[in-house]
Amino acid sequence: MARHGFGIVGCGMIAEYHARAIAELPDARLVAVLDTSAGQDKGQRIAGLATGPCAIEHELASLLANPEIDIVCICTPSGAHLDPAVAAARAGKHVVVEKPLEITVPRCDAIISACEQHQVRLCAIFPSRFSPANQQLKQAVVTGRFGRLTLGDTHIKWWRTQEYYDSGGWRGTWALDGGGALMNQAIHNVDLISWLMGEVVEVSAFTDTLAHERIEVEDTAVAVLRFASGALGVIEAATSAYPGLLKRIEIHGNRGSARVEQDEITLWEFQTKLPGDEDISAALETRKPGNSGASDPRGIGHEGHRQQLADFLAAIDTGKPAAVDGREGRKSVEIIRAIYRSAATGRAVPLPFDDRS
Repeated sequence: MARHGFGIVGCGMIAEYHARAIAELPDARLVAVLDTSAGQDKGQRIAGLATGPCAIEHELASLLANPEIDIVCICTPSGAHLDPAVAAARAGKHVVVEKPLEITVPRCDAIISACEQHQVRLCAIFPSRFSPANQQLKQAVVTGRFGRLTLGDTHIKWWRTQEYYDSGGWRGTWALDGGGALMNQAIHNVDLISWLMGEVVEVSAFTDTLAHERIEVEDTAVAVLRFASGALGVIEAATSAYPGLLKRIEIHGNRGSARVEQDEITLWEFQTKLPGDEDISAALETRKPGNSGASDPRGIGHEGHRQQLADFLAAIDTGKPAAVDGREGRKSVEIIRAIYRSAATGRAVPLPFDDRS
């Protein structure tokens, strides 16, 4: 018998990744899904990915009342995370929230506060942190291999068709998408760049809608960052760049440089060589690009979700911190909201950013 029972709230595309990940965890099973759509066909599809019986609920209260469920995954549209997450916390369930944690800093804080008040654990989904390449990059930063960090850049030049935005009434809206290329697609790399480079203290940005119609949000954005260390950085985010390129992160310092494209190392150069560097260099010669969401939202796998959910289960079982808790998940939202403020006002915006002003 699995020790942990999951419920999934929302049965859109991302719920499939959660369901497949849960199915591969030995101590977990998917107990129920919540589908409020007409016909409930989506619920049947997600429930069908479970390894055992899986109920299809039509009311949140019914799912939360199930005593076999101790963890709830929130897979609703981005701007609809708050209410079910808080309800799950009040019901005594641990909470997993698909990125972004929410679409404003106060709404993130409300989820964090509810989980703390009701003494349940909170996990914000950022699976890119768990890829071997990004883990190696983080270790190189932590051990000082770059020397003094000077530049940290990330580029997410993706493509989404007009049909993508037209396919759901919530896509491309401020109320439910919370933003465009930055908040929806690039947020994974916004999370990574702050995780790798450290605290962001100032942003200056431009955003625009250049390739799509009938959306309220940006499909093209450029931001310049200053980190607490003094290093500088750039974020480029787009769903307007046909045909869509691999996402990229570059870290530079006065003693080394490294680049990761689509969770694969493509540059690894340091003044001081260490055992293992040759293996990385050799792997560069035979590397094959991994799954990409550059032009297809479904072009990613669920392995990162599986690894992150496994980490969260271990945190629950041992009492240790989860790799990406609510406060970690909040950081990327704060940075993006500051970028939006800078783009709207034409001024540099300092962080911490008061999203209420």
